Amino acid sequence: MKKILNYLFVLLLLMVSLTACGKQNEEQTDKDVLVLRISNWEEYIDEGDWDEEELIELENGDTIFGENSMIEDFENWYYEEYGQKIKVEYSTFGTNEDLYNQLSIGDVYDLVCPSDYLIMKLMDEKKLVPFSDEFLSNKEGNYYYNGVSPYIRSIFDNYSINDEAWSKYAACYMWGTTGIIYNPEYVTEEEASTWDIFINDKFKRQITVKDNVRDSMFAAMGIYKKQLLMEPAFINSPDYAGRLFTEFNDTSDKTIDGVEKVLKDMKNVAYAFETDAGKADIVSGKVVANYQWSGDAVYAMDQAEEDDVYLNYAVPKEGTNLWFDGWVMLKDGISEDIRKQHACEAFINFVSRPDNAVRNMYYIGYTSSIAGTDDTVSQYINYNYSAEEDAEEVTDYDISYFFGKEVVISADKEQLSRQLFAQYPPKEVMDRSSVMWFFDKDTSSKINKMWINVRCFEVKEAAKPLAFFALAIIIIIILAVIYLQRHKVFNIKKKNNQTY
Repeated sequence: MKKILNYLFVLLLLMVSLTACGKQNEEQTDKDVLVLRISNWEEYIDEGDWDEEELIELENGDTIFGENSMIEDFENWYYEEYGQKIKVEYSTFGTNEDLYNQLSIGDVYDLVCPSDYLIMKLMDEKKLVPFSDEFLSNKEGNYYYNGVSPYIRSIFDNYSINDEAWSKYAACYMWGTTGIIYNPEYVTEEEASTWDIFINDKFKRQITVKDNVRDSMFAAMGIYKKQLLMEPAFINSPDYAGRLFTEFNDTSDKTIDGVEKVLKDMKNVAYAFETDAGKADIVSGKVVANYQWSGDAVYAMDQAEEDDVYLNYAVPKEGTNLWFDGWVMLKDGISEDIRKQHACEAFINFVSRPDNAVRNMYYIGYTSSIAGTDDTVSQYINYNYSAEEDAEEVTDYDISYFFGKEVVISADKEQLSRQLFAQYPPKEVMDRSSVMWFFDKDTSSKINKMWINVRCFEVKEAAKPLAFFALAIIIIIILAVIYLQRHKVFNIKKKNNQTY
C-alpha cells in the first residue's frame, strides 16, 4: 500500500508538472502572437461572406471570391508567408476628425487610413513613421510599390510636407473626386455640372450638402470664385493646375468671409447637411441631388438601379476635389518595434495585391489606387462596364492615364455619366481637379469659427420667434398672477402705507 501511495504521489507530481508546462507553453504561445492595431473607415474593406452568385470570373480565367473577411485572410496569409502568428485588432472611425480626436485623447493604433488632409497634418506634426527602404523598392511581392497607378504615384511623389514627399509616409488606398449625384428626371446634366446647384432655389429643400467644413467649403469656394474659375484666360493659362490649386486653397480673410456667406446661402437651399444619409435619401427619392464622394455615388447608383431608378453623376465644371485615403503608420503605436512595422507594410502589400484590390472595390464601391502589374484590375473594369454585344450606343472610354499604358473600355454610352465615369473619371476631368490642402493651427481656428457661424445660423434664426413667443408667455403669466393676486397685493401696499 505504501508503494502504491508513493507511485500515486509521483504520478500526481508529474501531472502537476505537465499542467504547469502546458500553461507555460500556452502563455509563451500567446506572447508569440503579434497584435496589430488597425483603424479604418466604416465599411471600407471586404468583410467576406459573399453569395455564390457574386463570384467574379474574368476573361483570363481567374476567379475572385470573398469567402472570408480580408482581415482573416491576411492573418492566415501572414502566418503562411512569414511563420509569425498575428492578430489584427480592427476598429473603425466615422470621420477624419473623429480619428484625430481619438489619437489626441490617447487611443493607440499601429496603422490607420485617414484622408489626404489629415495625412498632411499628421506628417506636419511628425506623428508618422516613414516606410522602410525595403517597402519602397521594386522587389517581388511589393504589390503596392510595383502596382500603384503611375498617375497616383506621381502625385504622392510630387506633393510634400516639410520637404518630405507623401510617398515616404503614406500609401494610397482609395481615391476619387467629389461631385453631384442626381436624378435626371428632375435635374439636367447642365444643372448638376456646376456648384451653383447648391444655391439654386429651384431645388430648395431637395438637395443635401456634406456636414463637414472641408468638403462644403470646397463647393462654396467653387461658387464664390466661379467668375474667375470660368474665365478662358484662367482655364487656358500654362499653369492652370497650379492656379486652380491656389484658388481652391485660398484662406485669406476676404475669401473666408465670402465663403461663409455662400455657405449660409447653401444652407437656406439645402434639405440637410449630412455625413452618410445622403446616399439613402437620393435612392429613396427624398432628394433629387446630393453632394457626394465618387465611391458613395457608385454605391447609390447601384442601389437605386435595383429599384429601376437610374441616377447619374456629374463633376462641376468650375473644378473638383481630388481626394485620397491612405495607409500611414503611427509613431505612438509602432514605436521602435521592427516586427510591427514589417506587419504594417505587409498588410498594405496584401490589400494591394490585384485580386484583393478588386475584392475591396467590389465590396465598397470605391476605386483602388492599384493598377497592378498584370491585367486583373483592367479586366475587372471590363467585367463591370464593357457594353453588351447588342448595345445600341457604344463609346470608347479611355483611362490609359491611370494605368500608364493603353486601356480603353468599350462601354455603353450611358456610362459617360454613371458608375464608370464616377470610378474612373476621364483625363479632362482630372485636369480640372485639385488636392485640398491641410490647415495650420491658426487657419483651422479661423475656419472653425466660420463653420460654427454657418452651422448655428439656422438655430439662431429659428430661435428668434421662439424667444419672442417665450417672452410673451412669461409676460402673460406675470400679468395673470398680478391680476389674480391683485387684492392681496393692494392690501399689502395699504398696510405698508399705514405702517410707514
